[in-house]
Amino acid sequence: MNRLTSFLLFMLLACSLRAQAWTPDILGDGFEMRHVAQPDDYSGKVRSTIVRKLSGDSVCCSAVLYIHGYNDYFFQSQMADSVVAHGYNFYAVDLRKYGRSYIDGQRRFELRDISEYYADIDSALTQICADGNSRIFVKAHSTGGLIASCYLSDANNRGKYPIAGLILNSPFLDMNLGCFTESVLVPVVSVYSRLLPNTPISQGSSNLYAQSLLKQYHGEWTYNTSWKLEISPDVTSGWIGAIHRAHCIVQGGVDVGVPVLLMHSDRSVAGDEWSADFSRGDAVLDVDDIDKYGRHLTHRRTTILIVKGGLHDLVLSRKTVRCALYPRIFGWMEKQ
Repeated sequence: MNRLTSFLLFMLLACSLRAQAWTPDILGDGFEMRHVAQPDDYSGKVRSTIVRKLSGDSVCCSAVLYIHGYNDYFFQSQMADSVVAHGYNFYAVDLRKYGRSYIDGQRRFELRDISEYYADIDSALTQICADGNSRIFVKAHSTGGLIASCYLSDANNRGKYPIAGLILNSPFLDMNLGCFTESVLVPVVSVYSRLLPNTPISQGSSNLYAQSLLKQYHGEWTYNTSWKLEISPDVTSGWIGAIHRAHCIVQGGVDVGVPVLLMHSDRSVAGDEWSADFSRGDAVLDVDDIDKYGRHLTHRRTTILIVKGGLHDLVLSRKTVRCALYPRIFGWMEKQ
């Protein structure tokens, strides 16, 4: 595709995005949302959703795009408000088959290749540019961090948008499984998934991470547990294959083309019963894996931020941790 064709497609999409109406979001308080119809895939109709909250400053030309993780959606309004308070326009995308984008009858979180999400990200970034923003930070959590790293390192996406930096909140850059499972079983399932992508694979029955988040247990937060389930549902062999191939990409060495702020907790926690440790560490991923693979995502500067007492989703950690974290994030952004 030549540059003229790319430009015309960009303008066509931008005009289409402008023409669609925004409606008040479920979060209220100035948040708006709208769905974006995407081309049908192997499951039928799909859509993504853009959520935004503008700073109210008519001369603001900088924005943050947030990409959520697996079994998740955008609900972190306190994080968004901190972005707006620091003079940035805030945007989030609910990826296809997640949260606001879910369509009745779909298999939640279904995936066969990481690139399926690229159109969802393109739609959000196009909207951000159409709104007049010329400087964008991509902030991504967990599986969103894997998706964003693959997206930005893809040669077809290089230079398409004015990305100033990538902020990774506990990115999912490796499976948190035993050695035999990671080195043997996952690659076998990945090959198998090419032929039979719909085989269900259990994610276990623990809700201890949800207990660390939800106000009804030991956390501070309320969210839609039909969109972010307390117990992660079965994935499919297709999902395992897609994630495995994406892990191979980032672990083989990539260049996202922008400075990276890599953030993770100071420790991982595990167990079969609730303990206070689940309120002080990452109960989902191995922080050593995050650190190991996250250091090699860019040929530019990588800044490592280890968050003492941080949860897997760092911005949902207890208040003292959050209050110490936000100034460090915005301080890094101001230097880029």
